[in-house]
Amino acid sequence: MSVDATQPVSTPRRTPQLAQPTASSFEPSTSNTLSGRYTSTSSYKLSSQSQASTSSSSTSLSILKDSLPVPENPILYDYSELCAATNNFLSKRFNPTPSSSSSSTPSWRCTLRGKDAVIFQRKFRVKLSTPELRQRLSTLCRSHHTSITKLLGACVSSDYAFLVYEFVSGASLAACLRNPNNPNYTVLSTWASRMQIATDLAQGLDYIHNSTGLNVNLVHNHIKSGSVLVTEPHFNARLCHFGAAQLCGETDSYTHLDPNPKSRSEIEAVEGPDPKLNRTSSRKNQFEGVRGYMSPEFQASGVATQKSDVYAFGVVLLELLSGQEPFKYRFDKTMGDFIRTSVVDSAQAAIRHGGLRTWVDSRLKDSFPVEVAEKLTRLALECVHVDPDQRPSMGRVSGKISKLYLESKFWSDNMRAPTGISVSLAPR
Repeated sequence: MSVDATQPVSTPRRTPQLAQPTASSFEPSTSNTLSGRYTSTSSYKLSSQSQASTSSSSTSLSILKDSLPVPENPILYDYSELCAATNNFLSKRFNPTPSSSSSSTPSWRCTLRGKDAVIFQRKFRVKLSTPELRQRLSTLCRSHHTSITKLLGACVSSDYAFLVYEFVSGASLAACLRNPNNPNYTVLSTWASRMQIATDLAQGLDYIHNSTGLNVNLVHNHIKSGSVLVTEPHFNARLCHFGAAQLCGETDSYTHLDPNPKSRSEIEAVEGPDPKLNRTSSRKNQFEGVRGYMSPEFQASGVATQKSDVYAFGVVLLELLSGQEPFKYRFDKTMGDFIRTSVVDSAQAAIRHGGLRTWVDSRLKDSFPVEVAEKLTRLALECVHVDPDQRPSMGRVSGKISKLYLESKFWSDNMRAPTGISVSLAPR
């Protein structure tokens, strides 16, 4: 029996049938997902034309992505522009910490290019060239976190850098904890509000140290209660002065991992502190720091590191728990002299002698989970350890505080007043 080559040969084996698309399920579309993928409604073969179309679409998207400007590009402002916005810097200075007159950083609130901003004036420790400043500014402005005040741009004039940040409505943590007009009142009167601030700060600093995704080692170097903004209504916290240490050359820990170091701009060196000089004779070469927040190694060397950030964070955490200042002087009648006391010493004594309940801020009215407060105090004391190698990383600190936050929430839910109970004062 001969077989006609023009007729199809039937085979007894049954092949699985593919569900054919219907007209209602696959309508013609102009989207990149469907167009060019099917040659017809009944064919599932990818044609060479569709491959070229897909490749062309990917290339076009790549080119488009590269051509787009970086979101919120950093701005190098002209000095004349800042002068116009601040009335030649004669406008009233902005002070987010009205309870403290020790703020040494001049700042002005103004409007720049349609944005509500705050300008901070800082002196260069290491003066940067304009290309280097632009490079660092571009790197820093890629960092975004809800617990960090956004850096908008900068301006250089002589030996000063003017750093421009977005304006955030709120009050400093120092002002919230210590109001000189009414020392017995604080807006942070609940344990939940203080745990919220501790969690926000820990996550913000952990982001700066470990999670920016940039090839740089960032150090904040300005951690203190006066540099933390508390916002309403949920008492969230934001770190201010992000990037000031890198843009003003305050730290040697900023190392850009550039495979071609010759391409980097040269930095004009500035004479550092001479170890042979005492404090009084080396005032002009002293490094910037705030008493009570400086770690021992930072006081000795003047080099800010992530470990010195952890130390300052521990001090802020102890402030948040106790409401006390980092250090103060009290008059001792027996000695007839003033004695310096610090919040670190008082916290260590409270843990050592079991007086934590009286050490925690009395304005919380004894309404807090004691076990959580003790764990948080011990964690803060780990952060202020004399040996920097014994201090935990901010990743570990942030993880522990997040766990304590959940424990506090569980405690708060269980401490709610019961409902559905009626009370009658009538005689029975």
